[in-house]
This record gives sequence, structure tokens and C-alpha cells, in this order.
Amino acid sequence: MKMAFILFDQMTALDFVGFYDAVTRLRILKLMDEVSWDLCAVTPEVTDELGITMKTGLLRPDLSAYDLIFIPGGRGTRSLRHDEDFVAWIRTSGSENIKVSVCTGALLLGAAGFLAGKRATTNPPAYELLEPYCKEVVEARIVRDGRVITAGGVATSVDLGLYVVEWLTDAEKAHNVQVSMDYPYYQTGRLGADYKA
Repeated sequence: MKMAFILFDQMTALDFVGFYDAVTRLRILKLMDEVSWDLCAVTPEVTDELGITMKTGLLRPDLSAYDLIFIPGGRGTRSLRHDEDFVAWIRTSGSENIKVSVCTGALLLGAAGFLAGKRATTNPPAYELLEPYCKEVVEARIVRDGRVITAGGVATSVDLGLYVVEWLTDAEKAHNVQVSMDYPYYQTGRLGADYKA
């Protein structure tokens, strides 16, 4: 499982870190073979919406080389969804890999065309912004439509990470990750329906 974490200026750090912490434990806890990841961006550093600066890894890699791409949300998504160069880069992921977003990261998936004909969700205050990009905006914490998984507001990122761990492996391994994070709120066994808790 080769993952690309898409980073950009004015993203929400918790959107990224919550998901990152959960799914990278697949390798740390040896729950899945050959797990790797890259921090991908269009600049060598990004600064989140609260002023935290992070170094990135790869600049504009071909995203079709990854099994999964993850896009966080944040204020930066509002302008980036209209940035043709950035959206074209997101489009390089093609249609085969898994697409995951949290919060308004869904707007970037939508701008790239990956939500067309699909059900999706985002941070509740951004439901109207998401409507033009998808078939249906669902008021749920996590929505999976095929190989596209979208999630709600900022703190949903931890639940989303555990959900993806469970989807890629099984409930027992997701529970192992949950225990290692000392996170009591995620409930396994909900992969077949929208996650509303």
C-alpha cells in the first residue's frame, strides 16, 4: 500500500495528522505488508492555516503511482479548487487508486472530477460548496462510494483513518490501531453503511 498525502498552504493540520497517525500504524504495528507513504506538495514547505510550517517530500509526483491519495481540508481548498494547475496535478491520480478526503478536501476531489456521480460528504458548513461536484451530499461522518471515501469536519480525521484501516484490513486490526492510539470513540463493523456516529 503506497500512499500519497497531499499537503498545501492553508490546510488544517489536524485533518492531515489525525488520518496520517492512524493509517501509518499499519506499518508501525506490522499489520500490513509493504506500507509506504510520501508527503506530496507543489512547494518544498507548506504552512497550515494556524501558522505551522511543515517540510514536504516529493514535489508534484505522478499520483497514478500511488494506491491511495489523501487530501485534507482547510481554508486553502477554497482557492485551490479554482487553481487549474493544482487541480490538474490532483487529476494525475487517475481513476484506479483509492481517493480519501476529510473536511473540505472533498472540494479538491470534486474539482478534479472524482466525485462526479458519487455520494460524498464534507464539513457541514461547506455542504453547499460541495453540491455542484457530486450526485448527493450526505449528512454523515464518513461516506464511501466505491473507491472514494469522504469525511466530515476536522476531528473526523481520526475516525476516517481507523475506518480506512478497517476497510483495508479487518475490524480486529482496526481495533489494534485504535488501542495503540488510546482512542475510544471509533466503532468497528460499520463499513457497509454511512458512518454517522
